[in-house]
Amino acid sequence: MSELGSARGSGSRDQVPVLITEAAPSYDDQHAARKRKYMLMMGMRFPCLILAGVFYHTWWLALGFIALSIPLPWMAVLIANDRPPRKAEEVSRYQREAKAIERTEHRVIDG
Repeated sequence: MSELGSARGSGSRDQVPVLITEAAPSYDDQHAARKRKYMLMMGMRFPCLILAGVFYHTWWLALGFIALSIPLPWMAVLIANDRPPRKAEEVSRYQREAKAIERTEHRVIDG
């Protein structure tokens, strides 16, 4: 056994290591992704309003672009503020054998 292995202990614990590929993205990465989604959705609103102005002769198409641009800010805020759910992971806890405590008589003092 190597020096590192002997320094860790007896190795009797069967702990499953956490793979780095299963690790959740960092908070900064999640925040950056949410900011990109927000900017993309808010950036789509401006072209929708411009297209509504371009197609003002075709009233139903202009109305469709305006109707599309109305919920975009609301949806962008909801998506930007939504964090991904936490993964339910089984926690590896230290378990030891329960040893019986010797049964002895205890003095009871009535007050």
